[in-house]
Amino acid sequence: MLLNIFTYTYLSVDFGLMDICRVVESVGEGVEDITEGDHVLTIFNGECGECTYCKLKTTNLCAKFRVDPLQSVMRNDGKTRFLTQDGKPIYHFLNTSTFSEYTVVDSACVVKINPKAPLNTMTLLSCCLSTGIGSVINTANIHQGSTVAVFGLGAVGLAAILGAKTRGASTIIGIDINNDKRSKGQTLGMTNFINPSDLKTSVHEKIRDMTEGGVDFSFECAGNLDLLREAFLSTHDGWGLTVVLGIHPTPRTLPLHPMELFDGRAIIGSVFGGFKGKTQLPLFVNQCLRDLKLLEEFITHELPFNNIDQAFELLIRGKSLRCLLHL
Repeated sequence: MLLNIFTYTYLSVDFGLMDICRVVESVGEGVEDITEGDHVLTIFNGECGECTYCKLKTTNLCAKFRVDPLQSVMRNDGKTRFLTQDGKPIYHFLNTSTFSEYTVVDSACVVKINPKAPLNTMTLLSCCLSTGIGSVINTANIHQGSTVAVFGLGAVGLAAILGAKTRGASTIIGIDINNDKRSKGQTLGMTNFINPSDLKTSVHEKIRDMTEGGVDFSFECAGNLDLLREAFLSTHDGWGLTVVLGIHPTPRTLPLHPMELFDGRAIIGSVFGGFKGKTQLPLFVNQCLRDLKLLEEFITHELPFNNIDQAFELLIRGKSLRCLLHL
């Protein structure tokens, strides 16, 4: 198992996960693709490059380093790299361990990026932008003129809107109960906005009326099973595709009857937007360099790390997309 040690640079607050951009301080024995001083992104869905999954073009999962919230130690020795002052272990989280100035990460979860890329915006590509945009271009592979509905306009949902605009979607409908998300969505390419609280009918019926039978693609980005059903039913029968991006609570299961799939609608999940982190993310970084102003739209606040509680509160209240923290 190859290890890298990094100095902390920038991080942005998300629920359960931190988007991180770092500078390499030192590398472990045997590491050949990363060197001291490299600018890197840490990724929660790693890529070892050697397993059956990594060698397939049809998946971005990895047998060893795929996203696993239950994995709390380093994989090579089953131990942590952090201790409290009295010697008790502090456990790792999602392959990144990012609430620290220095951290140790498996090389499979490290992506070397263009050193010209500004670290403050590139931190967004460790999770939210890659997940949202990637779900559109990799998982759904939407086409010019597609009709799209995005349920939940947090950072991931807004990134899906941006991806849909980039792919030339003709109609992009954003759905959220927070009216403040309307203007940001319009800036990124949204053509229509629906607040379910304002409707006397169901969301999917409203969307079907707007789009002559339903959208080609819907993206569920809220982690709400009732909303997932609305997203599924908002797509056109015969060819509609729903992509699941939200993190859903257990133990509830999909609110679908198997026979509903016989109408030709499909549903699929997307992890990290379908990107293979180490091989594809550097190319995505270079593409993002062409229009950094749109990426900057996602950073709504900046705070010192000591105010991290305030950053989470801004998220909870729907006042922030990404809050950049400075250590």
